[in-house]
Amino acid sequence: MELTFIGMGYLGAGIGAGLVLIGAAYGIGRLASSALEGTARQPEAANAIRTTMIIPAALIEGIALLALVICLLIVMNFGMPKEEQLSKVQTEQVK
Repeated sequence: MELTFIGMGYLGAGIGAGLVLIGAAYGIGRLASSALEGTARQPEAANAIRTTMIIPAALIEGIALLALVICLLIVMNFGMPKEEQLSKVQTEQVK
């Protein structure tokens, strides 16, 4: 039972990290596509469009990185022994 719980935690963190990466890639792709389309329609506004595009792209990447760190923290938390596990191991060592 304990191994199933730990395995499901790892699976959930992995799926969460994958969904975060897919969402961030999709968002940045849509952003870049729209910026390129705007530049193609109005080449004289390319500098303004580029600067306007960089800020949201950085924010999307920052949120994606934060979500990946949270997924890694979840994985590390599942790998850490819990209090009842530690007390169980200590009791077995005493016997």
